[in-house]
Amino acid sequence: MQQSLVAPQAGPYANAHDLARGADYARRDADWRFGPIVYQVLVDRFAPSADLETKRDLYASPRRLREWDERPTRGEYLEEARVWSHEVDFWGGDLDSLRARLDHIDAMGADVVYLNPIPDALTNHKYDATDYRIVAPEYGDRDDLRALIDDVHARDMKLMLDGVFNHTGRRSPRFAEASTDEASEYREWYTFDERQPNGYKAWYDVANLPELNLENHEVRGYLWEDEDSVMKSFLADGADGWRLDVAYDIGFEYLRQLTQEAHEFKPGSAVIGEIWSYPEDWAHSVDGLMNFHLRAIVLTLARGEIPGAHAGDMIETMVEDAGVEPILRSWLMLDNHDTQRLATMLPDTDRRRIAQVLQFTLPGAPVVYYGSELGMTGGDDPEMRGPMRWDLIEEEDPDALAELEWTRSLIDMRRSSRALRIGDYRALETQSCLAFMRRTDRYSETVIVICNASDEPVREVIAVRDSKQMGSNPLIDQLTGDEHRAFSGLLDLEVPARSVLVLKPRPIEAHRYTPHKRMQ
Repeated sequence: MQQSLVAPQAGPYANAHDLARGADYARRDADWRFGPIVYQVLVDRFAPSADLETKRDLYASPRRLREWDERPTRGEYLEEARVWSHEVDFWGGDLDSLRARLDHIDAMGADVVYLNPIPDALTNHKYDATDYRIVAPEYGDRDDLRALIDDVHARDMKLMLDGVFNHTGRRSPRFAEASTDEASEYREWYTFDERQPNGYKAWYDVANLPELNLENHEVRGYLWEDEDSVMKSFLADGADGWRLDVAYDIGFEYLRQLTQEAHEFKPGSAVIGEIWSYPEDWAHSVDGLMNFHLRAIVLTLARGEIPGAHAGDMIETMVEDAGVEPILRSWLMLDNHDTQRLATMLPDTDRRRIAQVLQFTLPGAPVVYYGSELGMTGGDDPEMRGPMRWDLIEEEDPDALAELEWTRSLIDMRRSSRALRIGDYRALETQSCLAFMRRTDRYSETVIVICNASDEPVREVIAVRDSKQMGSNPLIDQLTGDEHRAFSGLLDLEVPARSVLVLKPRPIEAHRYTPHKRMQ
């Protein structure tokens, strides 16, 4: 017989502090940008196209079309094309083949599908756009993109695009004209200077990536200010926001302007900046950022290279400096198209599990890089961009299926916890472990996380900084089912080596005595 449970109380049972902050949690709860699960896709590498034979001519030299079971390897520099050969290796995925595999992403529990760049470009990574407004023909066209967006929305998910607004490709017609005609109307769109290694400013001096002159108002108008700008036209097509490549190169003020333009054109849209430095100042220019700083802390801790308490101090300072809401809207990825894959970085399963549990319990939006839910491996560029291993699912590879089940369990835990999605962050004092609390205005939603990344078990006595948590009701580890109790506001427990505890109050049985009867 199913037990009836006491629902969290509201209204007159809330204390003054709860009443003061309850509206903030309700606002966050209604805003998809706070703490969603993000699934990242490289269109070319996600699913093989059903129409590959009809579009083989789109992969003419210097491009090469590979077989789906091939793995990317580093190639040679192609002097004439000014790119590396592995940059023009393709596997043939497109928007339609992605649409056909949305069931997998939906079943994962994702809230957001994030696509790496899709504009017309020479390379497979598409960070060298020739025309921002045209979808790469090998991927499809704008109608195909709109159809994908409709399908994503029908599944109650959002779709984010990748905006590469710092530079174009060398094959852009605007750059080609500007570089050969000093009277061209596009001459001031770029910065030509013979002192530069290529004769013009380029991103990291890469010849194929000439930088745009964002100080030119026509460039800004074309990219984001005009009503028919690149940014706004794709938002009008149904896209829900933009992840901005090398946002640090765009700068604080232009990011602020772009974000404001996006919000005014499409209220509720998201702008996420790629930032590889400390989040504090950037948090005021975008909705959120790719939180590489927090990622670095998590991975360093998971490797056992720093004490947990020190990691906790750094995380607490970051949240205080940047503000909890910008951090909640920021993306926390462990791997992506620019890094080694997680299973390669952390081949030890216990240490990989530590990083993943922290990714899904710390504030922010966890990002799952396609294939990492199957334990796909991959080293430095281009190895981490291998084609999706659907064969591991189809052939029921036990290791891949175990990894998939584990990832789904973390997503389920995250989605079922309001505190993990939108709750505040509160550090807990320890001697050696990382410990923190995620909480809202409801006692039953509090989550306490304790991480011991060392090779030895550790005893910790931790003050539980939540007045509503009482020893009469145990805290249940969401990963193991083990019970722990906090007496007089103290948790006294032994934390096993290389482990994370995720503790949450046991639901109250309606027919039992509870001191929580007049608490929210």
